[in-house]
Amino acid sequence: MLSIIAKRLLLAIPTLLIVSVFVFLLQKLLPGDPILALAGEERDPATLEFLREKYRLNDPIVWQYVYWLGDLLRGDLGISLRTNQPVTELILEKLPVTIQLAVLAMILAMAIGIPAGILAAVRKNSAIDVTANLVALSGLSVPNFWLGIMLILLVSVNLGWLPASGYAPLFSDPVRALETMIMPAFVLSTPLAATLMRHTRSAMLGALKADYVRTARAKGLSPREVVLGHGFRNALLPVVTLSALLFGDLLAGAVLTEQIFTIPGFGKLIVDAVFNRDYAVVQGVVLCTAVGFIAMNLVADILYVLLNPRMRTAL
Repeated sequence: MLSIIAKRLLLAIPTLLIVSVFVFLLQKLLPGDPILALAGEERDPATLEFLREKYRLNDPIVWQYVYWLGDLLRGDLGISLRTNQPVTELILEKLPVTIQLAVLAMILAMAIGIPAGILAAVRKNSAIDVTANLVALSGLSVPNFWLGIMLILLVSVNLGWLPASGYAPLFSDPVRALETMIMPAFVLSTPLAATLMRHTRSAMLGALKADYVRTARAKGLSPREVVLGHGFRNALLPVVTLSALLFGDLLAGAVLTEQIFTIPGFGKLIVDAVFNRDYAVVQGVVLCTAVGFIAMNLVADILYVLLNPRMRTAL
């Protein structure tokens, strides 16, 4: 197990280095000059020159990257050009909001997608199976921004059941936090639930045809014990590993949802940073997203080994 973790971590180092190069170079393609926006309306030449020297923008681009990478290795993600706050503080402030949204969305996706996949596999080619596949296809096809707007119009504007936007910390006001998060979490969970449903159904169909399931039925076990105790237990492996990977996607894919519901999270932070040409924030957020995705891949690998007896025996 430790050898697998060590190998994955060694592979993550060049991956993160390549990501850092692309992040640094691509943000240079953003239109406009952040120094002009930072200097204000008067834009005194001396002030512009001072700011360019301060942020090392007069240096060649290679040396700018070297300086930035050196600061990064020391744990310094830079200073926001707009707020003059350390980027690390901004990320630590916004990241818990997105994690709260992602965890709730993942819970909803698993609560909807996995039972639907099991039921569709058990009732193969029935009306339930056809309906589940149709709903899953709709969940994959409907854009998140459209679904979010429709839910706001229906649930918030017309029915008045839930607030249309806003955010409340989970531990200070749990009820308000759930009220503000349930709609965006549902919107974010829709494509994930559809993906989990289809993979669960496929894994269950393969498991229910296996010899051990036929043996369990021959022993006179109840259908529930056969499906859940034998079929789903063996079909769980790809579903769990897929869930870990999907959670990594959630951390990176909450941008539109947070914009629609005005949630002050990770996604909204990077959108505002792009519009304000706040290079340091853009770089920090993208790098943290890459680290999170690599970490979830590592978790998926570990879960695969833990849940697969043959892998444990081989190790």
